[in-house]
Amino acid sequence: MDTTAGDAPPDQAVLDQAVIGAGAFLAGPANVIMQLARPGVGYGVVESKVDSGNLFRRPFKRLRTTLTYLAVATMGTDEDKRHYRRAVNTAHAQVRSDENSPVRYNAFDRDLQLWVAACLYRGVEDCWLLFAGPADADTRDAVYHASATLGTTLQVRPEMWPADRAAFADYWNDALEQVSIDDTVRDHLYKITTFRFLPRFVSVLLGPFNRFVTTGFLPPRFREEMRLPWTPRQQRRFDRLMSAIAAVVRRLPRVLRRFPLNFYLWDVRRRIRTGRPLI
Repeated sequence: MDTTAGDAPPDQAVLDQAVIGAGAFLAGPANVIMQLARPGVGYGVVESKVDSGNLFRRPFKRLRTTLTYLAVATMGTDEDKRHYRRAVNTAHAQVRSDENSPVRYNAFDRDLQLWVAACLYRGVEDCWLLFAGPADADTRDAVYHASATLGTTLQVRPEMWPADRAAFADYWNDALEQVSIDDTVRDHLYKITTFRFLPRFVSVLLGPFNRFVTTGFLPPRFREEMRLPWTPRQQRRFDRLMSAIAAVVRRLPRVLRRFPLNFYLWDVRRRIRTGRPLI
């Protein structure tokens, strides 16, 4: 299933090559932790009144909408993005703090959306280099510039995306000063880490493994905020596991390397054609 549209911008074609479907599954929970580590994002999710997007009530729908956004932002055409932006905006209109919220937030806050996009870029780059192998500086620069679409697919203005990878590093280091996970958000994220949103037999069987992999993908600052211990021995186990997975991923044909993101891009286009809800 090749869903890459012929009218995709050239820089996005570069980004398309960096998309690794396995990374979305393996590193996804860690990336969610990174995004929600900003209190405005964390409480926006924890207190969200959008029932259709509640992970603990509709886990598979939430997975679909999250992966569809990533697929549309990285591989979709401008038309795909317009349709999905409209659908997401409808849901985001309900996500705002009230008088009882411990922090102020609004899902249309461009600064918070930039943070989420920055986390997604870190996830895309980390998985790309881990599973696909090293890349030269020019290719990494091209992927970085194309990754602005992770934010501009919603409300982030193009000029808000740091000018280059050095500027991004400065932005990231400054933004880390605003990272803080309190007990409420930490409890929510720990349940995600251990698959508590899935049937109990799944969380018991796979929860410990997912916690291990998620902790391995987290940068140290976020592990500390989550109070997840990590030892050199665990790091060696993680490195061996990722090396084995990478050896398999590099041998896969392109269509399988991008799965399931290519499937979700196909699905959203089918939904657009048939008038079905996108989220």
